[in-house]
Amino acid sequence: MREFIVEADGGSRGNPGPAGYGSVVLDAATGETLVETYEYLGVVTNNVAEYRGLLAGLRAAHDLDPSARVHVRMDSKLVVEQMSGRWKIKHPDMKPLALEAGRVFPPGQVTYEWIPREQNKRADRLANEAMDSEGSASSVRKLSDADAKADVRAAKAVASPGWAPADMGAPATFVLLRHGETPLTPQKRFSGSGGTDPSLSDVGREQAERAAEALARRGTIQHILASPLTRTRQTAAAVAERLGIEVTVEDGLIETDFGAWEGLTFGEVRERYPDDLTKWLADPEAEPTGGGESFAATATRVAATRDKLVAAYAGRTVLLVTHVTPIKTFVRLALGAPPESLFRMELSAASISAVAYYADGNASVRLLNDTSHLRP
Repeated sequence: MREFIVEADGGSRGNPGPAGYGSVVLDAATGETLVETYEYLGVVTNNVAEYRGLLAGLRAAHDLDPSARVHVRMDSKLVVEQMSGRWKIKHPDMKPLALEAGRVFPPGQVTYEWIPREQNKRADRLANEAMDSEGSASSVRKLSDADAKADVRAAKAVASPGWAPADMGAPATFVLLRHGETPLTPQKRFSGSGGTDPSLSDVGREQAERAAEALARRGTIQHILASPLTRTRQTAAAVAERLGIEVTVEDGLIETDFGAWEGLTFGEVRERYPDDLTKWLADPEAEPTGGGESFAATATRVAATRDKLVAAYAGRTVLLVTHVTPIKTFVRLALGAPPESLFRMELSAASISAVAYYADGNASVRLLNDTSHLRP
């Protein structure tokens, strides 16, 4: 008879709050991963999320082989004791979930074991991915025996882009918020760190409030960092007031210095400095007229800031309130894309993007230029 191990977890940021679960089905004989499943659940309690994770794991195992024996490993003492029959189930939200879980396999085919949280990292990572994705995460990944072996090899090759080992734990997730509009934004004028440092316009302040509402609904932000410029600090302040979190100023998030181009439109720069503009568009090492900051220098600065913050906020979700060039650079570096990709991304005022960073150095772009919160 075939035997599976199901590792399941669930979590809620707020209890109740934005919640998700993660489940992993393993071959008991080889330890190979056969299925990974996770889902964002909306606003529920920790215990409900844990039961939903258990139910998803059992269903995934049943889909593989309904005659198999299953050993469930969870770090929830409550779920393990209740499903083992040693504790009574009193909560009305958990009773139907427990009954449903108990019907997936015939009695006697499933056993339960409590394990410490550090031994449940695979399911915990998936649950956090679901919560970080806020509604867009719902995935089931099934692997054949051959695929499972390939997956194990890929996980061990930690330098391989696009893969992260199953035990890497929760990533450092950077939610990247561009500041709201200033008077220069709708005119599409260069506005970097070397210009007039404009404040938000009335439209920009409204955009910041709407972004704050969206991030409050997301419910996953644990820290807020902002560029030192006025427009980013004002945008961050709107979010901080809504979330009750203090803002830390991070100099590495500042916008590129556009030198003599500050305050000019692209057309005006092309008319006044055509040769410099042509070089700038073709070479990431080229500086704007007057000794501004090149894209290469910006990338070096952003990469150093990224590495510092990933180390400081491992496993946390951090809001970075910054500008067009730094956000595009975070995304470009995460994708391993060439410098010219900066010109191929749209990034609207008050838009939200997200990148997750794992302990092995791999990155995952989760979101880019979301402006749904700005629509009527």
